[in-house]
Amino acid sequence: MHSVRLLSLPPPIRVVAFLSVSAPTPSLSIPTPPRLLRSYASGRSKEPRAGTTTPVPDQAAPTTSKSLFYFEAGYALFAKRPSRPFPPPFTSPTSGSYSDPLSTHNRSRDSRSFVNGEMIRGITNGDDAVLVSDNFIGANDGVGAWAARERGHAALWSRLILHFWALEAERDHYGGSTSGAPDPVKYLQAAFDQTKEAVSPPNEWLGTTTACSALLHTGQSNHRSPQPVLYVTQLGDSQVLVLRPKEKKVIYKTEEQWHWFDCPRQLGTNSPDTPTSNAHLDVVTIEEDDVVLAMSDGVVDNLWEHEVLENVTNSLEKWEKGDQSARRSGEETYADGMMFVAQELVKAARVIAEDPFAESPFMERAVDEGLAMEGGEFVLMR
Repeated sequence: MHSVRLLSLPPPIRVVAFLSVSAPTPSLSIPTPPRLLRSYASGRSKEPRAGTTTPVPDQAAPTTSKSLFYFEAGYALFAKRPSRPFPPPFTSPTSGSYSDPLSTHNRSRDSRSFVNGEMIRGITNGDDAVLVSDNFIGANDGVGAWAARERGHAALWSRLILHFWALEAERDHYGGSTSGAPDPVKYLQAAFDQTKEAVSPPNEWLGTTTACSALLHTGQSNHRSPQPVLYVTQLGDSQVLVLRPKEKKVIYKTEEQWHWFDCPRQLGTNSPDTPTSNAHLDVVTIEEDDVVLAMSDGVVDNLWEHEVLENVTNSLEKWEKGDQSARRSGEETYADGMMFVAQELVKAARVIAEDPFAESPFMERAVDEGLAMEGGEFVLMR
């Protein structure tokens, strides 16, 4: 998950922007009261991976945006299974021995991935991909069922599409290169086309992914003063949620897109979906100190909307009051606060995901479909 706070120049705006809890999602070819949260022992750390920025190439030119606002972001990630390494030519592992043919023992042990000679932006989490920049945040949920197929690699698809999507937004200066508005759906279509080319023979890899993002722009209010505006793009079942903590309410959320139960719209191999035909774009006017969440279905399938709202507002209050459990030494920036918010939300989603007896939104939808199920999404998907 990303937690992002929107910042204007100079006054701040908070936006929480992404949370990812990775779990398998069926591909097209495969088929509200308070709750007691149970904690289960596990050999893995209960602390999710977290940070405030995702890497960019060292040689990348500074990107300019005409927006008066920018994100202060934090993200948190948890994957049910470790991410698979990207295959060549997207990575070039060094030789393990001087005796290996065509030895590359003298190369740097750089584990980063590359496409078209450039580092692939974002971070992989299981089969998902996340990216955070000053004006663009994204969360792509790769369909884990492709791992069972020969040459299947959903994580590669989700990461490449997000990489090219961010580059297209940068090239257009997030809508500032022309007098018109940003066009994230156009950027996504270009990213989809470039990804298909990158994974075509002789480097063919199969996969599909959902996609969602929020692009920050500047709009005019009725009083003609600048206001932050989100361009939210949705394809599939991830979710962008905008909260107003001072009023303790949800002011916007995306609608999930499905082919059938547990099979969301997705981009990639064998899917009929395309950004131009199926992606949905909303333009949302927000305020300073609003919180924007971009979440994979690993969160929204395990936590109801009111639980997300309560968790985020409570975490924000803890951090703003300087609670020792919320602040670590030296963590005093807005981004650090957003990272704490993201971590707390991921941990709450994981507790439900691993509880075989928990009630969850995913379980409720399954029952509506006539399926006798209980527990969080990880349990149900086993």
